[in-house]
Amino acid sequence: MPKLWCFLSTITFFQLCTFTFSRLELVPTPPLPILPLPSYAQLKWQQRELIMFLHFGVNTFTDSEWGTGHENPAIFNPVGLNANQWLSTAADAGISLVILTAKHHDGFCLWPSKYTDHSVEKSPWKNGHGDVVQELVNAAKPLGVDVGLYLSPWDRHDQRYGHEIAYNEYYLAQLQELLNRYGSVREIWFDGSKGKNAPNMSYYFTDWFSMVKVLQSSINIFSDEGPDVRWVGNEKGFAGSSCWSTINRTSLSIGNASIEDYLNNGDPKGTDWLPAECDVSIRQGWFWHKSQTPKRLSQLLEIYYNSVGRNCVLLLNVPPNSTGLISEVDVQRLREFRRAIDTIFSTNLADKCSVKVSSQRGGKGGGFGPENVLDSDHLWTYWAPRDDDKEGHWIEIRGTGTDGGLRFNVIRIQEAIGLGQRIKRHDIYVDGKRVANGTTVGYKRLHRLEEGVIHGKIVKIRIEESKGLPLISSIGLHFDPFWHPNPNG
Repeated sequence: MPKLWCFLSTITFFQLCTFTFSRLELVPTPPLPILPLPSYAQLKWQQRELIMFLHFGVNTFTDSEWGTGHENPAIFNPVGLNANQWLSTAADAGISLVILTAKHHDGFCLWPSKYTDHSVEKSPWKNGHGDVVQELVNAAKPLGVDVGLYLSPWDRHDQRYGHEIAYNEYYLAQLQELLNRYGSVREIWFDGSKGKNAPNMSYYFTDWFSMVKVLQSSINIFSDEGPDVRWVGNEKGFAGSSCWSTINRTSLSIGNASIEDYLNNGDPKGTDWLPAECDVSIRQGWFWHKSQTPKRLSQLLEIYYNSVGRNCVLLLNVPPNSTGLISEVDVQRLREFRRAIDTIFSTNLADKCSVKVSSQRGGKGGGFGPENVLDSDHLWTYWAPRDDDKEGHWIEIRGTGTDGGLRFNVIRIQEAIGLGQRIKRHDIYVDGKRVANGTTVGYKRLHRLEEGVIHGKIVKIRIEESKGLPLISSIGLHFDPFWHPNPNG
């Protein structure tokens, strides 16, 4: 009897195990990713959406954009410099990363570098004991704002420039100085800007990038060729109407004007994840000039829709003045800009709507249903259609009120880019009429409707073409009270 009992118990145990495994096998799994994929640091960067550049240095005092390298350090004397004001301005504008020009093309260093005397150490500011980089870091930390640095490769002052090995060693030494001395740096900026008459010399970008990653492995490196963030190809702040985060790094080189269109659009067949950053200044120039004023709110919103709204991060330059403060007119314009963004996007009219889809992976309750497009997670929860859905993929938002429907002029779509960028082409209909169409979506696509405010009851987004299954993480219907399109085009 004991043997029989043991035998029956063993059968029952295996039956239970089989039943349990079968139940687990029925839980729908996420679809396979579409390579390439972003790194953790790239995802965090993408979620910032809006970051700030601070162009500051001797040019601030000479009314110049490109210094000569012959400036006397004595002209640098920002008697009212207050990095706390810079950072509070950034934080109030919802900005979580601020990048400072630690050295621009003139070669003047905003920190006391032991490798040159062309720095704050030779200026009258704080009797030569000042350190702008340190003040920035000290002001950023309590506000939870991250720091980035720009170290210009082109140096019009240092005598080593033009002597390839000597200058590359000098540049590497200053990189090590900055990345060892000032704590965590989240983004470092490289470019290929140089004048036509500059000595012909190669920069050892590969060496520089390798050293950066040795010193700070989680940093994002920006340049025309990445390796983490790419230039968008212009200084207007506009991405291409198609903007892929994928590109082929083997086709890129720093300072090559012939690849600007490629940088602007990316490549659907790209083998590298290298998202674009759109740099533009709040004023006409990059450095502060007394004669200049900030861009109008309408211009800043146009830039926002064509950068953040086209799958990019917007790097907005806000230059401190010769006193060492961000000018009050710029502070007010930034506040106005942030209030406008919040006014437009803080309310999602789709939240009170019902959502219907062409199909869903795993069926109802499978974890990939349409309810995911209305939650607060815009990365890791998403609607996924069935693998065998051959009739076309669509998602439909229906107003539930009895007040004549929805009133909006902006449509937001976001992909679950942690599993790759997929959507190639999409159309949007309101009550059966097509009101917008586009190509890529990526982290965020914003359609500001050309015909203005629309009243409708049913909004349908059709994914006409994608790489694999489209995965939509978020959808929004918004009202932009600042958008007044010209009816005559």
